[in-house]
Amino acid sequence: MESSEKNDIRLLVGEIVRSYQDHPQICSINERYRLNKETIIDLLEKIRYIVFPGFFETKNLKEDSIEYHIGELLEDIQYRLTKQVTKALFHSAEPPESEEEAQKKAGRIVYRFLQRIPDLRSILATDVQAAYDGDPAAFNTDEVIFSYPGVFAITVNRIAHELHVLGVPLIPRIMTEYAHNLTGIDIHPGATIGSYFFIDHGTGVVIGETTEIGKGAKIYQGVTLGALSTRGGQTLRNVKRHPTLEDYVTVYSGASILGGDTVIGEGAIIGSNAFITSSVPGGTRVSIKNPELQFKGRVSMTELGQEGFWKGNG
Repeated sequence: MESSEKNDIRLLVGEIVRSYQDHPQICSINERYRLNKETIIDLLEKIRYIVFPGFFETKNLKEDSIEYHIGELLEDIQYRLTKQVTKALFHSAEPPESEEEAQKKAGRIVYRFLQRIPDLRSILATDVQAAYDGDPAAFNTDEVIFSYPGVFAITVNRIAHELHVLGVPLIPRIMTEYAHNLTGIDIHPGATIGSYFFIDHGTGVVIGETTEIGKGAKIYQGVTLGALSTRGGQTLRNVKRHPTLEDYVTVYSGASILGGDTVIGEGAIIGSNAFITSSVPGGTRVSIKNPELQFKGRVSMTELGQEGFWKGNG
């Protein structure tokens, strides 16, 4: 490297370091309580091992050793998750006064979370059944667990939601954004979702933080359960901004349902591409009037510019 290039690099380094001082909000230097994203994702996978035993481990499980296996997983999760929650608590609006206080609080949170796993399994069993019952293409529930992106996203969301309810900052969102990245399904961990929930296909689904969904709901790809406007920014924190879907609501692909005062009544069916900003009574069918289709005469291959292609590949 030429000496002039070395000088240029030194000047650039100085400029970049000065920018760190100008924009501290996007720096994490000298941060004692930085979370480890890879560890959180690994913990999420270990929790899924417990929720769906035998499906995702690399080894076959035996009934005579299952208690030992689950005990080992729980010990590992408890130890490492407590460390991550301890760090996360220092990122809350009211951080602990000491590390000792944070460790004690994190220990209580993680213990309460682990106690919720049997109930988590119960509600996830209903989600798996809803996916199987609601999709004639499903071969069996094993296929649903192994391969359905909606079931994966719902599983992650239910795990993250428990941590969110327990007051854990950052970690729940890291988990749900991991699922979002893999599936295209964006569910905020604050959303409240009832049993027997099914997301069919799922890509492009958005479910906002203050959404409430009753039992037996079914939604398709491209559905948005969102806010009317977020221009108020942080002033809207803790305000009900997203809609409520009562029990057994179905929302077809591409529909948008917006607003914290919007309630979709029990058993309502919302058709594809509907745009709804006011409440819908129970049992109502909402649909967009089909645009008029026009059919003209047959288009020749010459008009399509494909004649030569087909001849050449005949």
